[in-house]
Amino acid sequence: MADKDIALMAHLMRRAGFGATYEELEARAAKGYEATVEELLHPDTQPALDRDLLMRYQPQWVSQAGLEGQQEEWTFRMINTRRPLEEKIALFWHQIFCTGHAKCEYPKQQQIELEMFRTMGMGNFSNLLLGLAMDPAMVFYLDNCMSHKDAINENWGRELLELFSMGVGMDGAANYSEDDVQECARAFTGWTVTNSIPRYPYGKYEAAFIYDPSDHDYGAKTFLGETGNWNGEDIVRIVARQPATARFIARHMYNFFVADEPQVPAWQNTPPRDPEAVKMLEDEYFRSNYDIRSMLRVLFNSDFFKDARFTKVKSPTETVVGTMRLVGDFDMPKPGLNAMTLTIRYMGQDLLNPPTVEGWHTGREWIDSGTLVERINFTADAVGNTSHRGVQAIINRLGSEGDTISSERLVDGCLEMLGSYELADVTRNELVSLADSEGELRTGTDEFGQRVGQMLQSIVATTEYLFA
Repeated sequence: MADKDIALMAHLMRRAGFGATYEELEARAAKGYEATVEELLHPDTQPALDRDLLMRYQPQWVSQAGLEGQQEEWTFRMINTRRPLEEKIALFWHQIFCTGHAKCEYPKQQQIELEMFRTMGMGNFSNLLLGLAMDPAMVFYLDNCMSHKDAINENWGRELLELFSMGVGMDGAANYSEDDVQECARAFTGWTVTNSIPRYPYGKYEAAFIYDPSDHDYGAKTFLGETGNWNGEDIVRIVARQPATARFIARHMYNFFVADEPQVPAWQNTPPRDPEAVKMLEDEYFRSNYDIRSMLRVLFNSDFFKDARFTKVKSPTETVVGTMRLVGDFDMPKPGLNAMTLTIRYMGQDLLNPPTVEGWHTGREWIDSGTLVERINFTADAVGNTSHRGVQAIINRLGSEGDTISSERLVDGCLEMLGSYELADVTRNELVSLADSEGELRTGTDEFGQRVGQMLQSIVATTEYLFA
């Protein structure tokens, strides 16, 4: 099995999931790249986590009444899932279709929304958008429950167009007008939620979507050049077939799965980083009748994806979850889970509580002097802990290569075990010199394990390790 197959599989698993151990990469490479892509695209072929069992360890997850408990559960899911793309696509849509705990009627509504992303997130985009319009968390978050036929609220109508489907513009032109925002808001009047039943005496029920025909504006509306007595379903149908929507989704996919793009507000006047790649995804959007799974299949099997190793800064979630999957920690709930989860927040991504409806700025904006220190400290502490089974597996594998190994092999072996990372020559040479300075590397000793851990720590502190 060629090393390039392992390297390509490591790239796929970082982007379509949250990374993998070297043993998993070997097994997947033996299975084949395209077969692995199909398995990832069909998560229902793999077993789901047993949530009922987890509730016995974490009873506070049952009510889902607080932010930190929900963050714990989702982080635990991402670390331990055998359906990595299912959780990755939930994260993808959460970063686009933002709702926030800071403005949430009842926190459990966000978990219900996440489950919608898991089940519908790789399906038809028009159906997903319609589900979002009827999602109680979103209806409340963007005030559509406060929009009435005689007093419209434009929040949902505006963000549907600006941040959730089309974007402000492309190729230097606007995609919609202020009149379109108003007509869109009119079409969604009457789309509201039932009251959330109070907690006592039987426990709190969730709010539910309801359509109130008495509060709907039945007048004619002209939206994106089409006139009719439009309702919300009509707006979604019109939006889904717009070229701007295909471009918007394609650029988001490229930014999330392939390489860092400029921030969304710049897209109107900034062309895509790879116009041909984005055009390929746009074409598949229409060819497949807006099917997200089909677009992902094209993306993961494309040359532009395969050639895009280390062109994307890891998000805080990818950093923490990927590290935990690698070292094999928190495979069951235990003390310290909350502290580990909060590290994602300290790195700049407060899951389920984005700073604004625009979500988080990505790419190099994930990194500043404070968050960089958090990243290095967290990853170095984890990979330097030789009691973790994942770190032990790396030590044992390198130790099986002979009674001694060279400094060069220590560096290169650790890079391979971390997921086929590559360093600039000057950085690699410094690490080789560091290993040389510590003397001969004799396997099978406690000192050898410590030196492997120290080398792993040195690698995760490099600039190169910030990228996926």
